[in-house]
Amino acid sequence: MGSYIRRRLLQSVIVIWGISLIVFFLVRLAPGDPVTMLLAETAGPEQIAEARAKWGLDKPIYVQYWVFLTKAITGDLGNSLFFQQPALKVLMERMPATLQLSAVALLFSLSVAIPIGILSALKRDTIWDYLGTGLAMLGQAIPPYWLGIMLILLFSVNLGWLPTSGRGTVSHLVLPAITLGSVLMALVTRLVRSGMLDVMGDDYVRTARAKGLPERTVIVRHTLRNILIPLVTVIGLQLGALFGGAVITESIFAWPGVGRLALQAINARDYPLVQASVLVISVVYVFLNLAVDLLYVYLDPRIRYE
Repeated sequence: MGSYIRRRLLQSVIVIWGISLIVFFLVRLAPGDPVTMLLAETAGPEQIAEARAKWGLDKPIYVQYWVFLTKAITGDLGNSLFFQQPALKVLMERMPATLQLSAVALLFSLSVAIPIGILSALKRDTIWDYLGTGLAMLGQAIPPYWLGIMLILLFSVNLGWLPTSGRGTVSHLVLPAITLGSVLMALVTRLVRSGMLDVMGDDYVRTARAKGLPERTVIVRHTLRNILIPLVTVIGLQLGALFGGAVITESIFAWPGVGRLALQAINARDYPLVQASVLVISVVYVFLNLAVDLLYVYLDPRIRYE
């Protein structure tokens, strides 16, 4: 197990380094100069040159990357050009909002998807199955940005039940969480349904029923337990997608999280903040994958990493 973890950590470091390399050069290929965007329109050539030298943008691009990489190893991701503060500090201030939204979206997805998936499998080819699979297909077919706008128009503008944007009370979480978790809800519903249909005809399930065990015990301990590995795999991957895909949802609902901050940084050509945002999201994504792999050992004792 120890050698496997070390190997995976080394792979993770290589992946994160590759991401830093790609992001560093891609953001500089985008049109627009951050210096002219941040300085006043009356700034002269001397002021522009002074600002470029101050922010290190006057050096060759490979020198800029080397400076960035050596500082990033020590945890210094540079100073935000727009906020004039350490980029990592600005990012960490927005992190709790994104974590809160992702956690509630995940809770919503699982609390809706797992019961619907179980019901669809138990009531196969009935109206309940058709409703469950229809809801799953809608969840995967509807773009989150369109769903978010429609939810705002219905529940905020027309009915006035929920706030349109911002972060504060529990009511502010409802619409963004539903929007962000809709795709995961649809995916988990279909996965639970298909997984349960695959194992419900197996010998150990028939034996459990023949022993007179309650149906709830058969479902939870024998059926649902044996589809945990694919379920945990999808949840682990999609949790990283929830965290990284919150850009659109946070922008629609003006949610003050990392996703909205990254979009603002891109529009302002704030290179250090864009790089910090992508790197932090990448680190979360990579280590969620590692955590899912290690969780397999506890879910299935037959799995061993030698």
